[in-house]
Amino acid sequence: MPASASTAGGPTDAALTEGPARPPVSRRRALRLFGTAVAVATAATAGVAVPPHAAGAARGPGRPAGPRVEALIARLTLDEKISLLHGAEDPRALGQAGYIPGVPRLGIPELRLADGPAGVRVKEPATALPAPVLLASTFDPSLARAYGKVIGREGRALGQDVLLSPMCNLIRTPYAGRNFETFGEDPLLSADMVSEEIRGIQGEGLVATVKHFAMNNQEKDRNTIDVYADEQTMHETELRAFEAAIAAGAGSVMGAYNKVNGTFACESKELLADILRERWGFDGWVMTDWFAAHSTVASITAGLDMEMPGGIYFGDALKKAVRGGSVPESAVDRSVRRLLSVMDRFGLLDGSIGPRPARDAKAGARTALEIAKAGATLLHNRRGTLPLQGHAARSIAVIGPTGKQPFVSGGGSAHVIPDHADTPLDAIRARAGRGARISYAMGEDLYGKALPEGALTPGFDSEGQGVAAGATWTYDGTLDVDEAGEWTFVIHYSGAERPKVHLDGEELFPLAPGVGEFFSGGLINAAPDGLSVRRRTLDVAEGGRRLTITAKGGDKGQIFRIRRVTAATRAQDVAEAVRAARRAHSVVLFAYEDATEGMDRTTIALPGHQEALIKAVAAVNPRTAVVLNTSSATSMPWLARTGAVLQMYYPGQEGAAATTAVLFGDCDPGGRLTQTFPLDDATHPTAGDPVRYPGVNGRQEYTEGVHIGYRWYAAEEKRSLFPFGHGLSYTSFHYSELDVREEDGGLDVSFTVRNTGRRAGVDVAQVYVGPSRELSVEQAELALAGYRRLTLRAGERRRVTVKVARRSLSSWDSKRHDWVLGTGRRAVQVGASAGDLRLRTVAKVGR
Repeated sequence: MPASASTAGGPTDAALTEGPARPPVSRRRALRLFGTAVAVATAATAGVAVPPHAAGAARGPGRPAGPRVEALIARLTLDEKISLLHGAEDPRALGQAGYIPGVPRLGIPELRLADGPAGVRVKEPATALPAPVLLASTFDPSLARAYGKVIGREGRALGQDVLLSPMCNLIRTPYAGRNFETFGEDPLLSADMVSEEIRGIQGEGLVATVKHFAMNNQEKDRNTIDVYADEQTMHETELRAFEAAIAAGAGSVMGAYNKVNGTFACESKELLADILRERWGFDGWVMTDWFAAHSTVASITAGLDMEMPGGIYFGDALKKAVRGGSVPESAVDRSVRRLLSVMDRFGLLDGSIGPRPARDAKAGARTALEIAKAGATLLHNRRGTLPLQGHAARSIAVIGPTGKQPFVSGGGSAHVIPDHADTPLDAIRARAGRGARISYAMGEDLYGKALPEGALTPGFDSEGQGVAAGATWTYDGTLDVDEAGEWTFVIHYSGAERPKVHLDGEELFPLAPGVGEFFSGGLINAAPDGLSVRRRTLDVAEGGRRLTITAKGGDKGQIFRIRRVTAATRAQDVAEAVRAARRAHSVVLFAYEDATEGMDRTTIALPGHQEALIKAVAAVNPRTAVVLNTSSATSMPWLARTGAVLQMYYPGQEGAAATTAVLFGDCDPGGRLTQTFPLDDATHPTAGDPVRYPGVNGRQEYTEGVHIGYRWYAAEEKRSLFPFGHGLSYTSFHYSELDVREEDGGLDVSFTVRNTGRRAGVDVAQVYVGPSRELSVEQAELALAGYRRLTLRAGERRRVTVKVARRSLSSWDSKRHDWVLGTGRRAVQVGASAGDLRLRTVAKVGR
């Protein structure tokens, strides 16, 4: 299906449609069979063959595996079985996250498991794709399939067998550190995107792992937080995308760190057995997140199959439990059967999967560029600031650190070593052409300025102090602070062990707790020359301060630098940016926020002193376009002063080219927000309620119920900065002629869209439904039920039909433990966002 005419609410929703009160066994079988049929039908529409592993096997849990698998289980020793159920050290590590050794004597191959939310994360270069949140901003499931195909092929080419992705946890709070790794706040859109990405990944022979199951919506206290959510809330929000992933044939599921309703997710019978296997018919295997196991007997009894990355609970402890009788060997066989069945389905046991392909870096780059352009989201555009044309395109000041330093991806398991990454400054200069005046000013210093000459007594080379291999270098001296106030100390270092630096006895750069030391940001923790970077901000009194340093050379030697940022250096940087802005006709100001796994944000404001920078620049040049390389929602107290705001998230290795294409109008900004942007930190669904976020005494409650994201704004009648689905085009569109008819248990919503501008452009038409007054359960006042991405020529009009599936008209009834159709009169609205609904009617939904 071409990008210009993708359909939502189709195959994915259809695969999830269930009638009320069906027997559990028939539901499982029907769901699995239908999920397979949908995968085949969808691929047939696209003109591609569907390998069996891409669609999943048409069987339910508990049934015998194929004869090859059963024969292997009969020949495996208990030790060999257990070796397949936990991670081990890879003797030939490729930089991947995990390893399963296999059983060579029986021809069971080893498995390598790699992170891969935005590309394959190993020690070799790979295509660095745009962040999943930017992919979802395209509102185009066919691009999710293409995204998955790139990752699937490259994973196989780079020696991997299992991908630890995609992530489909919903964006519930704007602070969550991994919001950029997932798709958004809406259950339907997330379901559509994750199912198509899985089909793309597995169509190339790589096993996809959907994660993190479930209710893993924050990084703060992620290992211990106990998430309480009622049955309806779980099924209607978080679980919908996971269900779609299972229907799409996902081979593996990763359990979450957190507890759910009092029980760790990786030992929750409700999640792993009752929902995942009994209700949804999942027949693959469930692994833990890394170090997320907490037990042996409780976990394997609940339905956990594999502990990663080691074998604390599923190694010797599991063997002892079997020998002692607390775990029957049949439970071990069950977990092994699940793993081997997926391996068999993918042709890994008989070699039918074929040889590994070569990487196609050029094809990967083309897909990365297409998606980055398609997901670019224009939030604000006053008086035609964008696109840059005529004189505006010939005199430009580029400002901001990420204008000169490419921001490819976020930190943690999503960070990829790209094939290449051009800087936006270089791309803008190339596009502007010969004779254009393109200047640059940093504006906000990421890496610090050299210490003033004579500031250290005794002196040493603070811009490049070397330490020989095996040696230890020490310093005990004085730093002369000539300017009291806030100082940010910055250390750059090359060694495996960071130098220890103390100021007046206080360590400036201690090791971060937990995974913080390993999962650092994708931008600010590495200098342009590759040295690692850490920072510490504190108030410093004027005068001589004692400075001590101990640096070890290690095996290979080390070099380090000590720098600083002060009020005076910041003022100089801002003054330089203001001078550049005054001299130029237009300004493109790049702003950043560096998110990472393992750490939540503390505010939705831009970090550092970027707000002051934007205000100062926009004050002297109102034709300032701000490009945001941020992970999630951002507050904008400076918005009214700027000419335009372009949201590019973390755009991948082709981000510079995509950003430049949109800035100059070579393509229309085709993205739409998949999350609501709040006005500030006080006005969003989890604001001011610590029970909702981050939790109180280790317990968090989803008291907002089904009112997640934009649904909360509608229910509470709250104003946002930008609503869900918002995004501007360089042209304009008109909606008319709304007609709604019942069809196949759902609704066919038809309307006409016309491009009323003078150039071709992209529109994303969105269909929302209101509640059924005939249902007594809690319902959203406004819920996305379908959408259509359109590319229309100037003056072109097109009649569009969006199918709203039965599932999107149904609610979860906790008394019946099933979906029930919301019958009766239902409001149906069509528009350009949740806050820009232009057509409205009332439809009758039957039984």
